[in-house]
Amino acid sequence: MKSLYSFIIKPFKERYNNEIDVGDKKLILNSNIEIHQSVDKRAVVVSTPAAFETDIKIGDVVYIHHNIFRRYYGVKGEIRNSSSYFKDDLFFCEPHQIYLYKRNGSLKCNLDYCFASPIENKDNLRLEKEELQLGIMKYCSKSLEDLGITPGDLITFTPNSEFEFIVEDELLYCMKSKDIALKHEDKGNKKKYNPSWAKSS
Repeated sequence: MKSLYSFIIKPFKERYNNEIDVGDKKLILNSNIEIHQSVDKRAVVVSTPAAFETDIKIGDVVYIHHNIFRRYYGVKGEIRNSSSYFKDDLFFCEPHQIYLYKRNGSLKCNLDYCFASPIENKDNLRLEKEELQLGIMKYCSKSLEDLGITPGDLITFTPNSEFEFIVEDELLYCMKSKDIALKHEDKGNKKKYNPSWAKSS
C-alpha cells in the first residue's frame, strides 16, 4: 500500500494527548476536539511515497502538523475527520507536514525545518516567561549546518516564525531555517526555559 506523493501514517498512541497522570489517577486536561494544543503531533510511518526517495523510512516516529489528526464539528454538529483521513487509523501526510523524525533514538530535522529551545526571561518587568525571538539551537537542518550553525548555538529568529512543539518532554520552537536571522558568538548566562507542563505531556 503506497501513496504516489504522500506518506501514510498512523497515530503514535492516540490522536489526542489531553491526559496526565496524577498519582494513580488520570486527569483530563481538555475535552474540546478542536483545540490544536491537545492533538498529539507524533505519528508512525506506515508507508513512504512511491514517486520519490526520502530519508524517512517505514517505522520511523515523526512529528507532524496538528491538523492531520485533529477532528472538527461539521455544519450539522457531527464530528468529522480532517481531509488527511484515509481509512481505519491511517492518514495521508504531505512531506512538508513532517518536521522531525526519529530513528534509532536519534532525532533529525526534515526538509528545511529546525528546532530551538526557548530561553528563560530574567527581566522582572516583563510578564512573558521566555525571551522574545531568542533561542538555543536544538536540532539543525543541513542548510544551517552548512552555514556553521550547530546545536547549542544562541540564535535570534524572525518575529512570529516559531510554533510550539513538545518533543520528549521539552518545549521547543519549530521554524524554517530561513527564519534564523542571527547567530550570537557568546551564549553568556542564558538558560533554557522548559515549563513543568511540558514534562507532563
